[in-house]
This record gives sequence, C-alpha cells and structure tokens, in this order.
Amino acid sequence: MNKIILSISTLILLFSCTVNNSKDTTESRKKTKNKSDIHYSNEKHLKNIKQLTFGGDNAEAYFSFDDTKLVFQLKNPELGIECDQIYITDWKNDNMKEEIPPMVSTGLGRTTCSYFMPGDTTILYASTHLGDINCPKEPAKREDGAYVWPIYPDFDIFVADINGKIINQLTNDPGYDAEATLSPQGDKIVFTSDRSGDLELYTMNLDGSNVNQVTSQLGYDGGAFFSPDGKKLIFRSSRPETEQEIDEYKNLLKDGLVKPTEMELYICNVDGSDLKRITDLGKANWSPFFHPSGNKVLFSSNHKSERGFPFNLYMINIDGTELEQITYDGAFDAFPMFSYDGKKLVFSSNRNNGGTRSTNMFIADWIE
Repeated sequence: MNKIILSISTLILLFSCTVNNSKDTTESRKKTKNKSDIHYSNEKHLKNIKQLTFGGDNAEAYFSFDDTKLVFQLKNPELGIECDQIYITDWKNDNMKEEIPPMVSTGLGRTTCSYFMPGDTTILYASTHLGDINCPKEPAKREDGAYVWPIYPDFDIFVADINGKIINQLTNDPGYDAEATLSPQGDKIVFTSDRSGDLELYTMNLDGSNVNQVTSQLGYDGGAFFSPDGKKLIFRSSRPETEQEIDEYKNLLKDGLVKPTEMELYICNVDGSDLKRITDLGKANWSPFFHPSGNKVLFSSNHKSERGFPFNLYMINIDGTELEQITYDGAFDAFPMFSYDGKKLVFSSNRNNGGTRSTNMFIADWIE
C-alpha cells in the first residue's frame, strides 16, 4: 500500500504521473514483441491476461479472502471522481467497461489503501474526510524539480461495510495514519504512521487496539504486506544516510512531503526483529507482495530505466538472490497481489490505454 501512495499512488499518487507517452516510452515498447496489446511475449509467468478497467487511475486492487471480489481505488475526473475513492468489483462478472461498480467510500476527501477484512463483509481503508470534505491539495511544482508525495495529516483508518457505511474508526492520533493491510491469518493490521515524528510501521489488532511500533530507523517505511503465514513483513523504505540526505528528508517531512524516487525493499519479523534489506538496485523499488510460497516477493521497480520509467514487476527471493523480471511494459506496472489460492495475479498498468495516461487493472493466471 503500496503505491504514498502509494502507492504508491497514489496514495495513490501514482508514479504514472511521470510515465507519460513520450518518445522514450514509445521506443521502450518497440523493443519488446507483443503477444497482444495487453500481453508481452516475455511474460512467461502470466497467462490469460484480462483487462478489468478502461479509463482513469485504477490501482491498489486487492482480493477478498474468497478471491471472488477486488477492492480498489479510482480517480477519474471525467466521471466526476476528482480524487481517489474506494470501489468493490465482482471481477468475474462485472463489466467495468460499461459500468463502474458502486462507490463504497464516503465520496468525501481522499482515500487510499483499501483491504478486505475477514469474512469479506467489511473493508479497511484510509480517508481524509474528517479533516476536510474536499480533495486535499496536491504539492505545487518544486523549484528544484524533485518529485514528491504528500503526507496528508488528515488520513485516518476506517472500517466500513461493503455498502459503504463506516462502522469503526481505528486511528485518531494527530498526523498521518494510512497504508493499512491485513494479515492473511486475519488477526493483525500493519500500517504507516508519523506519530513518532518519522514515518514508521506499526501493527494493531483488527479493532485498533494493541498498537505496536515495528520500525524505528530514520526514513520513510511504508507499503507493508504480511507473509502468507503472517509472521513477516515486506515493505519499501527510503533510508537517508549522508548528512545531506538526512537534512533533505527531515526538511521535506516538516512540509508534509517525502521523495519516493530512491527506495529499497526490507523484510522483518512482525515485531520488527531480524530486519534485512533485500534489494540494492537503486532508484525506486516498491509495491512488494509475497509470492504464495512465502519465499519470494514480487515488486515494482524502475532500476533499469534511464529517465524514471518504465516501471516493471520483478520477483526476488527473500534473501535477495535470483532477481527475475516478470513484466515487460514500456511504461508502468505496479501493485501486484496474488489471490489467496495462489492462482491469480492482479496488477495495475499503463498498457493498452489508447495513448492516454490512464492506469488500469489487469488480472492473469499465474504460471510457475
């Protein structure tokens, strides 16, 4: 959550705002032979790819526990959806080319990072609507040209039923609380908060109780997901090291901003112990998700790019070995999630968008 998104858009402030249809993107696409408009020939782990959405920014799609539904966020000003709101789709039966499913967030403020709760009758998501019913302002273009994500202090985490009625507020601390995801074991939530003065990971029970801080090192820790057995966390982090990097990070954070262009992946136990960095690729490595085996993770990266894009999906062992490229788009692929039965992969992509900047959801059979 993934995506500050982060997620990553996202929140979602999508990296897709940097992956326009420039000459570089076109040339990158030409280098890869297509099977079709939505499937590249090198994508051997994907089969029967289906496009689910057709316009706007659709991202951070996550499966229900029974794998029959997806909860996701959508921004589409052409439809009057000015900033991200939450929707649920019956992905096997809904035709979102013809009709958008009902909104299940309030329609106020901005939302991010939705996730199904156990039983599939309630969802978790973050929203700014208690602070301001309007869309929060996006950061102005910086004089230094740096690409930044806003950390909106009005974000809090809520539980709603699938008809959109909010039934619980899980956080009410001042500042940013968002990027919440649920353990596959159905017993814990992980989220990102700046309540300590830095952006750290925390866990809590499903009712918001028993909050525990997981990370404590300076830097933005976010977009965390549990391993299939619920014992580990994978997340993205920017860890400033030099005095200049530290000063820049702290000054941006004072202004409610982070710079997401340099992030690596870290893994740890749920209590924060045995913390390890598993990538050292440079640039932005983010939106990780565990492979069903628990021994690998999928993630999005632009480490091969020269100008910030393309982003593609990669897979790596949790010990940092055997990096493998999974997707071969010329623009943007991110936000992967495996279905709970391990047979499907859903992700967001700029592929097949008709030359627009729209980011759509795709689902595919996963082939080992």
